[in-house]
Amino acid sequence: MLISNDKIHHSHGNGTFEIEDFKEIGENVIIEKGTLVFHPGRIKLHDNIYIGHYSILKGYYKNIMEIGEGTWIGQYCFLHSAGGLKIGKAVGIGPYVKILTSSHKEENNNIPVLHNPLEFKEVIIEDGVDIGIGSIILPGIKIGEGAIIGAGSVVTKDIPDAEIWYGNPARFHGKR
Repeated sequence: MLISNDKIHHSHGNGTFEIEDFKEIGENVIIEKGTLVFHPGRIKLHDNIYIGHYSILKGYYKNIMEIGEGTWIGQYCFLHSAGGLKIGKAVGIGPYVKILTSSHKEENNNIPVLHNPLEFKEVIIEDGVDIGIGSIILPGIKIGEGAIIGAGSVVTKDIPDAEIWYGNPARFHGKR
């Protein structure tokens, strides 16, 4: 809770959490020091997951963030699930990756973009995907099984199974 000018405002909280706060949590889940978790009651973590130091799991009051078994998430990642986020099994997510599931609509040019309504789009990352350090996955993207996203990429289109994409914007560069 924030207080300013004698009015009370509610925030998303400070990101602290207890294990029992999660919607579901499996065995052998490692959440490193400094990780912030918002709305843990909307987050499912399966078995054998690693979440690196200072990452942010930004749950939302609706929709679910689900992270599959054996997934590894590097330090300083930002995972957002306002539009829904499903990460499959054995996914590697490099440090500093950002996964976004909402953006402001551009429907009224007479007001600041910030004041336009939010648009929510689910992100799906299938089993065995590898996402390189510093990549950004935009709302509504589906990354197919076994795909590789090169370091520093900005993913603006769906990626088919077992394809290699990199760049800004990410483009097709081969098959596995």
